[in-house]
Amino acid sequence: MEEELKCPVCGSLFREPIILPCSHNVCLPCARTIAVQTPESEHAAGGGGGGDHADKLSLHSETDSGYGSYTPSLKSPNGVRVLPLVPAPPGAAAAPRGAGPASSSLTCPQCHRSASLDQRGLRGFQRNRLLEAIVQRYQQGRAAAAAAAKCQLCDRSPPEPAAVLCEQCEVLYCAACQLRCHPARGPFAKHRLAPPPAHPGAPGGGGDGGGGKGAGGGRKLPTCAEHDLENYSMYCVSCRSPVCYQCLEEGKHNKHDVKALGAMWKQHKAQLSQALNGVSDKAKEAKEFLVQLKNLLQQIQENGLDYEACLVAQCDALVDALTRQKAKLLTKVTKEREHKLKVVWDQINHCTLKLRQSTGLMEYCLEVIKENDPSGFLQISDALIKRVQVSQEQWVKGALEPKVSAEFDLTLDSEPLLQSIHQLDFIQMKFPVSVPPVPLLQLEKCCTRNNSVTLAWRMPPLSHNPVEGYILELDDGDGGQFREVYVGKETLCTIDGLHFNSTYNARVKAFNSSGVGPYSKTVILQTSDVAWFTFDPSSAHRDIVLSNDNQTATCNSYDDRVVLGTAAFSKGVHYWELHVDRYDNHPDPAFGIARINVVKDMMLGKDDKAWAMTEGGVSKGATVGVLLDLNKHNLTFYINGQQQGPPAFENIEGVFMPALSLNRNVQVTLHTGLEVPQSVKQPKLPNN
Repeated sequence: MEEELKCPVCGSLFREPIILPCSHNVCLPCARTIAVQTPESEHAAGGGGGGDHADKLSLHSETDSGYGSYTPSLKSPNGVRVLPLVPAPPGAAAAPRGAGPASSSLTCPQCHRSASLDQRGLRGFQRNRLLEAIVQRYQQGRAAAAAAAKCQLCDRSPPEPAAVLCEQCEVLYCAACQLRCHPARGPFAKHRLAPPPAHPGAPGGGGDGGGGKGAGGGRKLPTCAEHDLENYSMYCVSCRSPVCYQCLEEGKHNKHDVKALGAMWKQHKAQLSQALNGVSDKAKEAKEFLVQLKNLLQQIQENGLDYEACLVAQCDALVDALTRQKAKLLTKVTKEREHKLKVVWDQINHCTLKLRQSTGLMEYCLEVIKENDPSGFLQISDALIKRVQVSQEQWVKGALEPKVSAEFDLTLDSEPLLQSIHQLDFIQMKFPVSVPPVPLLQLEKCCTRNNSVTLAWRMPPLSHNPVEGYILELDDGDGGQFREVYVGKETLCTIDGLHFNSTYNARVKAFNSSGVGPYSKTVILQTSDVAWFTFDPSSAHRDIVLSNDNQTATCNSYDDRVVLGTAAFSKGVHYWELHVDRYDNHPDPAFGIARINVVKDMMLGKDDKAWAMTEGGVSKGATVGVLLDLNKHNLTFYINGQQQGPPAFENIEGVFMPALSLNRNVQVTLHTGLEVPQSVKQPKLPNN
């Protein structure tokens, strides 16, 4: 609890704590330190009495001075950033009475929210008397526990009585140990040294401090901050502060929600108690978990010692064998190196000799060429020419190439051994690899949308066996056999293109190098009864223009163009309607179904991949209904709710998509998610 009783700025126990608007607390002296006041004029903010000056402390913020006069910020012992106190500029005079108020603010050191100060300054914040009383009781309790406090660093036996207590180090020192171990300089200069806690019965150990005892033995009731003689009796819900009767009489809370102080006290106590129950349950679980972790520490320690002994023995044997084999391999490498070096040195000597002979011949020939005696030159020129040619022929192809390469012909295949070494990890040696456990389905993430289902799963915690992937299986939606629909490492999968109004069973299992694990529990997923879909812009002809969230279709061409829906049907009964918004110059829009590969630059139904209705009572404002019954394998059309004769097409099999063809004289809006008509009206027969 002590951390709750320490000021976030100074790190010490709260002294005269005040409540900020963000509900955090701060010491009143610390609030004076971190408050920032920016005057509206060139003069420093002044006015008021000497008592107000402490609460309306004038500071220069970082933004007031610009980057050139930036003053480094300080940090409290617990790391909270605090703006340093900057003295007022020399010669700054107090603002005259009646001058405009300064813009003052206070930033919470915990949540960094800024609160503006009114004319009352820091006195406008409420005093947290409850926290102040708790701090006093805590100090008294700590004093009782440390009544016979001794120095904690003494070498003497028994230790000397403590003289001071460092509130930051939380260590008791006698006078000698304090001078030796905790001097008031260096990093200890900012530590707060306090007298050791006195015995509760000692003089001066009590005092009411806003929360002491009254003359009658009961706790003194807090009085209003603005009316010293009035006790708090009501609570303003809007201001979240207690008020007295006189505050209400003065009209400060006229339009606020004001309730009885005792009733609100009991209500908030009940709310806090209820919240504490939840925290208490979690704390109980945490304690049990800590006991489990401590037992786990002991088990790990014991198992670790046994395992280390076994591991060291096995690894030492492997190292010895590897060392012996290394010596044999090094001998082969040495022989290969010596052979290559000998070949290269022989080639160097041979090439050097030839180069020296060729160089001498070249120098001799150059001297001969310099002579001006033709007859003497011709006497030896034939022989020299032959010698030069012979010397040139000595540098045949390959003579200037090394006879051996720098690469060694010895190849060591250490990959199998490395793989074996890599497999000697702790899990495999201690826990032999087996098949993965049963995956856990995350039902809160499993869902269905239209004719697609999404499944999610995870492995159980503390699972030691590795997982290389998962296999997701789904039945046919009619109680048939399961089939694999996904194999991979992901733990979230969406399957599209299922049947509408169908119930699917799904299960998942994991696998690794040792095999396939058991199946998870089976989850049942129900696809939508009716289809919700729109026109598909990705497959529509480029002249088609879609709007209204792809539910309204028009066309830029005078020729008929085809657009399909985003849903595909292969089973069940489906019904949708198309409302004719615009119908000019008697165009021929076509409504129906089509295959995915239907031709899209001609009227729907002109090829063998579409089935459509192109005539029969269609005009502006008409509603065309399309009933696709794949249980009976037929297609029926409705106009304004009336069935248009018997089914237009029968014996249709396969996968179909809603389809429409239109030109620029027509605009159609699609309506989906409709219930299938309950009764099919039979066409009227003519009278005989």
